[in-house]
Amino acid sequence: MYISKKEIDVRYAETDQMGVVYHANYLVWMEVGRTQLIKDLGFSYFEMEKQGVLSPVIDVHIEYKKPLKYGDTALIHTWIEEYNGVKVVYGYEIYTPSGDLAIKSTSSHVCVKKDSFKPVPLKKVFPDWHEAYIKAMKKKVE
Repeated sequence: MYISKKEIDVRYAETDQMGVVYHANYLVWMEVGRTQLIKDLGFSYFEMEKQGVLSPVIDVHIEYKKPLKYGDTALIHTWIEEYNGVKVVYGYEIYTPSGDLAIKSTSSHVCVKKDSFKPVPLKKVFPDWHEAYIKAMKKKVE
C-alpha cells in the first residue's frame, strides 16, 4: 500500500471562534491530500478533467479525534482504501504536530463523463491510472 504525505500550515482563516480548525476545512485538506496522492502516482486530475472526465465525491465519512490550531502544521496521509475499476475510496489520516491523530476519514468517488455524468470505468478510459491504483491500494482486487 502506498501512502502519500503532505504538510499543511494551519492558517488563521481556517480556525473558528474556539481557535481550532473549522470542521469543513478538513474536506479541503482531504482534497489536497488526494491531489498529492494522484500526483505521486504520476497522474494529474487536471489532465483528467481536460479529457472530459470528472471524479465527484459520492460519500464522505470523518471522525474528529484531536483539534488542530492556528500555527500548527498538519500532516495528511492519503491512500487508496478500496478500488474496483469504477469507484475509488480514499483513506485519510491527518496528524497534529505532536503526531496525534486529528481526523480519520474516507471519501468515495466515481469517474463520470463531464457532459452526462454517466459513470465511466477508469480501466477503459485511463488504463495506466487503473494499473497504478491496483498496485497502490490497501486491499487487492479479488
